[in-house]
Amino acid sequence: MTGGSLAPRTGSYGSLQLPGIFNNNNNNINFNYNGKPIARKTSAKMLFSGPREKERFLPFVCCLFLGRRKVAMLLLCVLALLVFTLGSLIVNKENTTPNVNQRMGNIDPYGKQVASNPALVTPGVDNTPKYRNSSMQNDKRKSNENRVQHPLSPHPCESFAFPPPPPPGFRRPGPRPCPVCYLPVEQAIASMPNSPSASPVLQNLTYVLDENPVNTESHGGSDFGGYPSLKQRKDSYEIKESMRVHCGFVKGSTPGRRTGFDIDESDLKQLDQFHEVIVASAIFGNYDVVQQPKNISEAATKNIPFYMFIDEETEAYMKNSSVLDSNKRIGLWRIIVVHNIPYSDARRNGKIPKLLLHRIFPNVRYSIWIDGKLKLVVDPYQILERFLWRQNANFAISRHYKRFDVFVEAEANKAAGKYDNSSIDNQIEFYKSEGLTPYSEAKLPITSDVPEGCVIVREHIPITNLFTCLWFNEVDRFTARDQISFSTVRDKIMAKVSWSVNMFLDCERRNFVIQAYHRDLLEHMVPPPPRVARTQNPRVLPNTNVGNPRKKSPARRGKGDKKSGSKRHRKIVAGNKDNNISF
Repeated sequence: MTGGSLAPRTGSYGSLQLPGIFNNNNNNINFNYNGKPIARKTSAKMLFSGPREKERFLPFVCCLFLGRRKVAMLLLCVLALLVFTLGSLIVNKENTTPNVNQRMGNIDPYGKQVASNPALVTPGVDNTPKYRNSSMQNDKRKSNENRVQHPLSPHPCESFAFPPPPPPGFRRPGPRPCPVCYLPVEQAIASMPNSPSASPVLQNLTYVLDENPVNTESHGGSDFGGYPSLKQRKDSYEIKESMRVHCGFVKGSTPGRRTGFDIDESDLKQLDQFHEVIVASAIFGNYDVVQQPKNISEAATKNIPFYMFIDEETEAYMKNSSVLDSNKRIGLWRIIVVHNIPYSDARRNGKIPKLLLHRIFPNVRYSIWIDGKLKLVVDPYQILERFLWRQNANFAISRHYKRFDVFVEAEANKAAGKYDNSSIDNQIEFYKSEGLTPYSEAKLPITSDVPEGCVIVREHIPITNLFTCLWFNEVDRFTARDQISFSTVRDKIMAKVSWSVNMFLDCERRNFVIQAYHRDLLEHMVPPPPRVARTQNPRVLPNTNVGNPRKKSPARRGKGDKKSGSKRHRKIVAGNKDNNISF
């Protein structure tokens, strides 16, 4: 054993500091790892000059006896054990704590980023979405008293988690549905609240009637909406116990009777009946094809009516195509024909039943609205339990799958030609003058300002009725693009009372509705080419007539042999009387 192998390492690459290397002609003076100059002899016997120095070099002696490789392997094993223990703790913590990104919704369950929104998750901020506990806006104690205690505790869906993402190579581009945990229909029905939810502040809501509305301002509006002034608009956001607001149907004493959105008397009697739950949709301008619901339970088929509002143009098409019978039913849908529609734009006419269902159905507790292009594939009771009753919410709508900022949504509408660009610009400028700003983390726990408004799940109570009334007034005054005005109305009401909206993931919406194409797109689509059945190649028999050149396979001919080959074939056929074959 030599002293050189036990010398301390120095330098950036761990080279050995051997005796005599740094002598600098100073009688073999070395520098140990403590930086103190010591004079030592080069003899191996005199390597350790004192007991303290022996203690310092004891680990190195152990390394010599055990071997450096064994020591390295021992250290690696200890490190691996520490990593394994730490990883187990992290996995256990993740299993008990939901992923923050998934809870906030900026990333879909399969890990694909839905919107590049850095404000959705903020370090040091409670990122749990408050809409999942939206009893904060309706007194929590009263809300719990109104609900039937579920026999199963805890909730069967409490431990539900999204499945792991598919392999990268199998991911489909674009938005897609994600799994949703629904209760069985019987349990969903049992979880329906016994009494209506509490409406914060507002208890009595009535509506303006005006037989001769006059437009006194430059902003838009219509006779159907009553042309509310800017002052009336401002007053409608001052939430009080009793309020009277514009909410369409300003003419006539009853919605549907000489109001500009007229409904037959026989249908009005049906609409006045009491129902716990209804499902509603509309097709105006013959714009969509009726989609039949699927997976509807026997209880829902018996107790939940499905209403489809159409105009006279759509009715004529349905009659000509023999889709609509004398009973005015198409499958589960009961067809309600609307006369004297107030707008020339079919999309704006569709906003009337979409946002003003509480006026058309005055005696309904819950409603599910779906656009005419959607097919419902989950039972309505399960949808209500999942998005309203389980969350203690009274208004639910899915957020946009990609956009969360109103300014970005406006530019997207302009780029897609969804509406007149100048009208969109005027609406945005008006909202900016009222204080509209781009979405930022300051709005947390609100995660989006842009809804995907093709589905609305709501309870008909005064505060939600007020919200949809004021939302409709914005659509009537400005553009028909209700995604642009949604956040303005929501935020103005939330600034006055403790109320919120359950904005759930768009992939969850795609779980219970399937989107179809509009009729005009379907009619202009190129039909797919007919499928040609593949025929199996006939079994090739051994060629016994080797001398007959006609037995050669034509598949071996080149492009240039086609003409000459056909001539040669004709000559052979003509010269052979025994083979009278026509081609």
